[in-house]
Amino acid sequence: MEGGADEVAVVRSGGAAEFAHLAERHRRELRVHCYRMMGSYADAEDLVQETLLRAWRKRADFAGRSTFRAWLYRIATNACLDALDSPARRREVVAAADSGGGPADHAAAELPWLQPIPDSALDAGDADSPEGVTIARETVELAFLAAIQHLPARQRAVLILRDAAGLPAADTAAALDMSVASVKSALQRARATLRDRLPERRSEWARSVRPSAEERALLDRYVEASRRADLPALTALLRADARQAMPPAHLVFDGRAAILGMWSAALADPVWGAWHCVPLTANRQPACATYARRAGAELFTAVNVDVLRIEGGAIAEITTFGPEVLPAFGLPLEAAPADLLV
Repeated sequence: MEGGADEVAVVRSGGAAEFAHLAERHRRELRVHCYRMMGSYADAEDLVQETLLRAWRKRADFAGRSTFRAWLYRIATNACLDALDSPARRREVVAAADSGGGPADHAAAELPWLQPIPDSALDAGDADSPEGVTIARETVELAFLAAIQHLPARQRAVLILRDAAGLPAADTAAALDMSVASVKSALQRARATLRDRLPERRSEWARSVRPSAEERALLDRYVEASRRADLPALTALLRADARQAMPPAHLVFDGRAAILGMWSAALADPVWGAWHCVPLTANRQPACATYARRAGAELFTAVNVDVLRIEGGAIAEITTFGPEVLPAFGLPLEAAPADLLV
């Protein structure tokens, strides 16, 4: 669908305020697009700003042959491809490969740049507006994000533009300077690789937008058990084949016994003192932020963020991130006990 004459006029000849108003309608979905491409929420925020700056500088090039939305996606995708080809990202990829990697189910642990995205960044201000398209859970879950990071950059872009953003093949081809036939071929290869990379039971996962009532109830139990440092209660919440991955540290704990071995050592260590957890939602999944108050300390200090995948009424997977991601959720790195009573 081509851009209308009014849209072309605003983009090419309007002032900064008019351009910003038109572009701002697409900020949320551009942020999610960049997040899918990069796997890092911090990188996505930077690249959205870069996209809007590039769009403003290139506004005279917008001729209305595609929609303004598709044109912005083209700019955003190329900004991401440039970032993925940067020396800094190539060094990260090499370092991740040198760490030893792991099987397909360990995809998250191989990606030290992987970060969660707060659900608040996924929610539209006005769900009834054209730009308020619901962001499906299945395309922002951490397992999906981790899996697509293993695709070649242009295949990843094709998959995201076609299957997640819903751009037509012609707009996708224009965004990537490819033929429509090449887009279709790349999409087939990307989907095949993704099937091999995703956990076996992913086809059974709910395609809801938000955590279900059952998931929220289980999260509440997880939060309460963590606050009490109640290892038996935590044990009861885990599947026997549960897995905990820690992307920043390249660590994976396979199976309930391995997870409990790591947890019991931490909970038994008196240096950690008291524990507190704050429930969150990230990537359309239940999550929580963990704080500890060391012996003799007045403030609680952030320890990590756990994002849960729940399957069959039990925790199947925990992806654990460092406390540096907490500011994106509006939470402090240190806080008095009264400030954490959530």
